[in-house]
Amino acid sequence: MTVDNVQLTMKESAMRTNLKNHREAIPQLSTVNCQLSTVEILAPAGSDESLTAAVRTGADAVYLGGGELNARRSAKNFDDAGLARAVSYCHAREVKVYLTLNTMVLERELSQALCVLEEACALGVDAVIVADPGLASLARRVCPGLPLFASTQMAVTGPRGALALQELGFSRVVLAREMSLDEIRAVAQSCSIELEVFVHGALCMSVSGQCYLSSLIGGRSGNRGLCAQPCRLPFAFESQSHALSLKDLSLIDRMAELADAGVTSLKIEGRMKRPEYVAGAVTACRNALAGQAYDLDELAALFSRDGFTQGYLDGKRGAKMFGIRRKEDVTGASPALLAKYGALYQKERGAVPVDFHLTLSHGQPAELTAADMDGNTVRVTGDIPAPAITSPTGPDKAAAALSKAGGTFFIPGKITCDLSPGLILPASGLNALRRESLAQLSAIRHRLSPLPFKREDATRSLDFPARPLTGHPPEIRVRLASAEQLSGLDAGSIHFISMPVDQIEKLSEDMLSRYKSALAAELPKYEFGGNANLSARLEALRDAGVTRALAGSLAAIKLATETRFTAHGDFSLNIANTPALVACREHGLADSLLSFELALTSAKKLGDTLPRGVIGYGHLPLMHLRNCPAKAFGGCSGCGFPSLRDRKGSDFFLACTNGEAAMYNHIPLWIGDKAMDFTGLDFLTLYFTRESSGQIAEVIARFREGRPTVGPFTRGLYYRGVK
Repeated sequence: MTVDNVQLTMKESAMRTNLKNHREAIPQLSTVNCQLSTVEILAPAGSDESLTAAVRTGADAVYLGGGELNARRSAKNFDDAGLARAVSYCHAREVKVYLTLNTMVLERELSQALCVLEEACALGVDAVIVADPGLASLARRVCPGLPLFASTQMAVTGPRGALALQELGFSRVVLAREMSLDEIRAVAQSCSIELEVFVHGALCMSVSGQCYLSSLIGGRSGNRGLCAQPCRLPFAFESQSHALSLKDLSLIDRMAELADAGVTSLKIEGRMKRPEYVAGAVTACRNALAGQAYDLDELAALFSRDGFTQGYLDGKRGAKMFGIRRKEDVTGASPALLAKYGALYQKERGAVPVDFHLTLSHGQPAELTAADMDGNTVRVTGDIPAPAITSPTGPDKAAAALSKAGGTFFIPGKITCDLSPGLILPASGLNALRRESLAQLSAIRHRLSPLPFKREDATRSLDFPARPLTGHPPEIRVRLASAEQLSGLDAGSIHFISMPVDQIEKLSEDMLSRYKSALAAELPKYEFGGNANLSARLEALRDAGVTRALAGSLAAIKLATETRFTAHGDFSLNIANTPALVACREHGLADSLLSFELALTSAKKLGDTLPRGVIGYGHLPLMHLRNCPAKAFGGCSGCGFPSLRDRKGSDFFLACTNGEAAMYNHIPLWIGDKAMDFTGLDFLTLYFTRESSGQIAEVIARFREGRPTVGPFTRGLYYRGVK
């Protein structure tokens, strides 16, 4: 060490520089190394202890919920005071905090949502993760300084959806788990929005935001943060007993590839998991980025479902992705293993470099100046140094005392001294100066930094004019799954008939001529890299006289408007509040189906002028799948409506639309004899899937006459709603 400018060793100095961005030294090739040095490790924080585990093992950011408006309402989450402590704790240690508001928000919850947004601004959280288009619209209006991240619940699966979010002011999108590496790369190359990707944790069977199984079966909506995980129960297909349960995902050894593809944030799933799991996953990610070893078997023992899968990253799908919690999975997390990973977060982790300057002068109190990486500076004074009899305080002795920061989150950095000769300050005095300066810096760093919140705008944002009820019965619309079903319809009796693009393309010129004024092309909900020529196909349909499109995602809305179709919203947009309707109108929709998770009383209270409707008949789609169980375990039959049998003996059938597989409810929704209850809505859609043309005609006749249906049926959630 030099006399006048005491430095840390090269190794310690490099660590300090890297830790300014929470990065370890990574021995990789230059291009990948640059991207890995900026990629973020994002950890779940479902409780105070999990938050501590994430921060102390090296997470760059955490995501957590406050109250009930988040996708893990069963986690402990954080009340207002707890959230304030969490933000203060994380920000002091240079860890970002992302607040989850990623649920479908009901009208009655909008005031609560605004309060949460106000609290987020008051605390200075780094971003809010949202899934509801209405809430996103409100947040942009009343919290202009608050970054918005699009939840994976928004089901973004390609460049067009990501671009739509970027144009709406989002700064990041959490991509669907079902995307391949090439598809992720294509999104990164198409826009500048940040990309977040799951790299470890549970893997849902359905595309996120498009699963309604838990809500239809038990009223616990996954879109509302209360998924009961019925997919983990037996759903048998041939010899496979659990044909809806996937193994857990782990892409920890693929993180360099993801960073190279343009991913900004590597996300760990698990707000319902124990803190040892969080500590283990964060440590493994940190070690992998540093080129160090980690134990995947131990991670599997902490929590997994029959081990891990690399999911969809290589574009491969099939039976190997499926798995359940075995006895050894449940018992694998031994007390010794839990103790090992619990020990990882018992002590503070050095994260914030701090420079010291010590001044010793004759007859003056000793003075120590401490400055952290963010420009915060404190000066503290101590005892007056005494004349030294034998060994005066020199730079080496000063450095020995000031190079310690044990028990704090600071890392001693550059140490400089201005020492008058012949003076001594005992080690106890130097230690006291160091402790006091770090305590004052810590207090400064724990202060909250509020963001702007427009209170007046917030109040006005919920002032929606009531929509007058006309008393007219809703118009009947029809959704068909195949071209063959069209022959059962009277060309003049139904004025809106939606049908998948590939089925409209099968129509003869005569059929197209007869029905084109009523037809709406149902667009694929997902991009997944397979719709490269879709724009040209839609142009051809429009030239043939089809001018309307049914859009069930942001990407589909953008595609419809780009190809000059009149866009109509589908149920999968999950519209459940007035701001969402307003946002849809602003996006260019002519009208929209509401979410079928919405209770009828709530649906009829929504304001705004955008026409709206609900599904009135049909086997409701409960899951949208990229890894079809029938194809995985039996081979694609093209498709013949194969079914999965649950533990009660009910058969849930599978079908494809525009090449996208879905699982449908075993009994149909029926409100034909209750249609007058739905007066005030603009239209009711009869949603046909596997019905013959004769059955379609019978359903329409019964519906128009207000008669009961034949056989088992459900009223869905219109009279009971969801939690």
